[in-house]
Amino acid sequence: MPELPEVETTVRAISGFENSILEKIVIHNRNLRWEVDKDLEKLTANKRIYKISRRAKYIIIKLDVYSLMLHLGMSGKLRIQNKKDNYFKKHDHVEFVFKDKKIIFNDVRRFGSLHITKNINDHPLISNLGIEPLSRSFNKDYLHALTLNSKLNIKKLLMDQKKVVGVGNIYASESLFLASINPLRPAKKISLSECDDIIKAIKKVLKQAIKMGGTTLKDFYSADGSEGYFKLELNVYGLEDKPCKKCKRKIKRIVLGQRSTFFCENCQV
Repeated sequence: MPELPEVETTVRAISGFENSILEKIVIHNRNLRWEVDKDLEKLTANKRIYKISRRAKYIIIKLDVYSLMLHLGMSGKLRIQNKKDNYFKKHDHVEFVFKDKKIIFNDVRRFGSLHITKNINDHPLISNLGIEPLSRSFNKDYLHALTLNSKLNIKKLLMDQKKVVGVGNIYASESLFLASINPLRPAKKISLSECDDIIKAIKKVLKQAIKMGGTTLKDFYSADGSEGYFKLELNVYGLEDKPCKKCKRKIKRIVLGQRSTFFCENCQV
C-alpha cells in the first residue's frame, strides 16, 4: 500500500501540471471505494490547476473554487502519458486530460477514491486526521503526551492516523528499529527521551524514503514510471530470518493488528 513517501513522490512527479488547464476528467468507473460525485466532470472542466500538494495520503489538486482529493488506496498509482496515446490498461478508472498530456489513475483493487470539495480541511475524510510527521509540531513532547494514558503498543499508536498521519507499516517498523524500540512495548512505558529517539527516527526514515522515491515492494511506481529504491535501505521490513544488520541475529516476524511486523528481539527492547 502506498504510504506517505510514495504519495509525496507521486505528488512531486505530477507537480509539473501546476498552472496547466485541466481540459476534462474522463471517468471510466465511478465505483471506487466511494462512488465518484456525479457532477465532478462538469465542475472541473477547463479549470486551471493552481497547486498540487499532499495531506496525509491524499493528493490534493487545487482548482479555483473546488479541490480534488485523490487517494491511491491499496494498489492505486498514476501514470503520465501523451494525450494522443490511445492504449488503455485494465483497471484504468480515471483520466485527467490536459493539452498534450494526461494523467491516468489505475487501481486494481479499487480501494482508492476521488472526491471534490470546496474546503479540504472540512472534508470528513480530512478533518479528523492527525498532524504531519515531518512538521515541527510532531515532536517528543507531542508524542510523549499521547503515550501517557495510551492502552496501545507503540507501533499501533504510531499508525493511528488520528494522532499522526502517514506512518504506515513499513516505516513504523523501520523507524522503531532505528530507535531501538520493540514494537510490542506498551506506549505508556515509553520515556520522554525514547520519544525523542522515535521522532528523530521517523523523520529520518521518511525523508530518506522520499529522497529515494519511496519503496517499491510489489506494485508501486511513481507517475513518471520510476521505482522507489528505499527497499535497498530496509533494515527489518520483509526480512524475516535474515541477519540483523546490527547484531547478526535473525529478524523476527509477528502479526500485529493484522499487519506483519518485523523487528530484532535483541536490538529492540
